[in-house]
Amino acid sequence: MDETIGYEHAASKLAVRSGLTRRMLVASGLLALIIATAFAVLLSSVADLRTSERRARQSEQVLVVANRLERLVVDLESAQRGFVITSQKRFLQPWRDAQVAFPDQASNLQQLVADNPEQQVRAQRITQRITSYLLDYSIPLVISAEQDPAAARSEAATDEGRRRIEAIRTEFDQFVATEQQLAAARERRSDVAATRAIIAATAGLAGSILLIVLFAGYLTRAIVRPVREAAAMAGRLAQGDLSVRIPERGIAEIGLLQRSFNTMAESLQQSRTELAASRTRIVAAGDQARRQIERNLHDGIQQRLVSLVLDLRSAEAAVPRELSEVRAQLAEMAESLTGALNDLRELSRGIHPAILSDGGLSPALKALARRSAVPVQLDIDVQQRPPEPIEVAAYYVAAEALANTAKHARASIAHVKLQAHSDRLQLSIRDDGEGGATTDGGSGLVGLTDRVEALGGTILVDSPPGQGTRLDIDVPIGLGSMSPSS
Repeated sequence: MDETIGYEHAASKLAVRSGLTRRMLVASGLLALIIATAFAVLLSSVADLRTSERRARQSEQVLVVANRLERLVVDLESAQRGFVITSQKRFLQPWRDAQVAFPDQASNLQQLVADNPEQQVRAQRITQRITSYLLDYSIPLVISAEQDPAAARSEAATDEGRRRIEAIRTEFDQFVATEQQLAAARERRSDVAATRAIIAATAGLAGSILLIVLFAGYLTRAIVRPVREAAAMAGRLAQGDLSVRIPERGIAEIGLLQRSFNTMAESLQQSRTELAASRTRIVAAGDQARRQIERNLHDGIQQRLVSLVLDLRSAEAAVPRELSEVRAQLAEMAESLTGALNDLRELSRGIHPAILSDGGLSPALKALARRSAVPVQLDIDVQQRPPEPIEVAAYYVAAEALANTAKHARASIAHVKLQAHSDRLQLSIRDDGEGGATTDGGSGLVGLTDRVEALGGTILVDSPPGQGTRLDIDVPIGLGSMSPSS
């Protein structure tokens, strides 16, 4: 038997390894063969296209550098003219900056056209004309303007500068026009190479596209669709629906994934069931302990305190009237002991009110409303007592909500509505206070939320600022767990 199970397990692993993997390898091999053939045909065309592209980028760089160099000349001429006209030193800084940048730009231009003798000669001629403009005209003119502004503004100096600038611009125009013609020729060669590449690739691409379409259809049916189903299942699991399952009809690894998802869902569902049962037991144990403490206080120390108060009252009555101080001390002790007894009763009521155990939720809410510092309007529709854990949870939610209303809400009235049906208990507490309440930041509602959720219920707080607060709980009631209302 063990050998049979081991054989089946090994066969399952082998089927997984040889399922999608083998299909993927075959399809990938065919696709690689077609693409490799297409690329082999395209290599020569691509090489031509790269060469043309490289030369086109070079032409673009040449034009950019030529444009920068021409702008430097414009900056030189503009700054120089501004200084000559206004004699303001601020024009000299851009003039000097242009002189500093000129050698690098000129050298860069000559390097870019080094493979074209015709353009290299023009670049050298441009460099020479700009150098001559600087050394023979611009720098002497600036020095002259510093010494004799009137002489620098003479018509002869102005005409010479205009003539030199026009000669430089003419050289630039010829250089740029030639480079643009070269770029156009290179672009035409690039278009021819691209056309050859397109024609050569058509057959290979057609075969590749056909194989890809077929392969994509297979992947959609065998992988994408099952994965989408698994993703949808994961989304429903994340939303809390642990009963969802997916059909286990996938092949190889996909089938294994589907089985794993279903196994995970079953495990999560079992864990949540166990967790809910554990939380319910913890809440029930806590309530039982609170009831026991309340009974111990009521049957023990409360009764002893009551007996002591009665004894003090008897002793006070037995003291002669002439011993007024003794009578007053006994009366004061009886009053203090009565106050302590009232405090103990209040504490006992907070731990677990006896009226909740004896009378049920309806009388307990009525007593809670009578003690509230804020007027409470009750609307109770309960025909049968719900199970004790649900009663306790509803009572403490109402107590906490009314306490928060009295402490923080500045409300004029609170409304408590309780409805218990055969399968659900619904409790709503709302006020007309300031709003802005939250279950975060250590609020007492955090523990009550855990209590309600442990019973499979929900608790919602709606408290927009300035519009009051509304708290609703909805707890399922198990059929057959109802008892007659007291």
